[in-house]
Amino acid sequence: MDSTTACPICTMTDILTTAAGDHECATCGHEWDTSAGDPNDLGEIRDANGIVLHDGDSVLLTKGLTLKGSNDTIKIGTKVVGIRLISGDHEIDCKINGRAILLKAKFVKKA
Repeated sequence: MDSTTACPICTMTDILTTAAGDHECATCGHEWDTSAGDPNDLGEIRDANGIVLHDGDSVLLTKGLTLKGSNDTIKIGTKVVGIRLISGDHEIDCKINGRAILLKAKFVKKA
């Protein structure tokens, strides 16, 4: 097992290396190609004002957002504490009122 690499999906470090040199997560089963670069390298993720975000930052919503699958709305100005940056279409993983939510960085500003 490779303990220096974390899975980009579940962030666990119990990674198996295949004969071809690719990685597979023993926890969630996600597989990724190592020749494509480091999947944990997200580059710079910027908020609505162009400020670089980091793990653990606090942000404010710049737009009221309706949650898919429910009638709930997250109001503009809601403060989110302790964000986690992830790869994908929605770059921010966070909890708002105890509910796990993924947000796009273009709808937040650094607090």
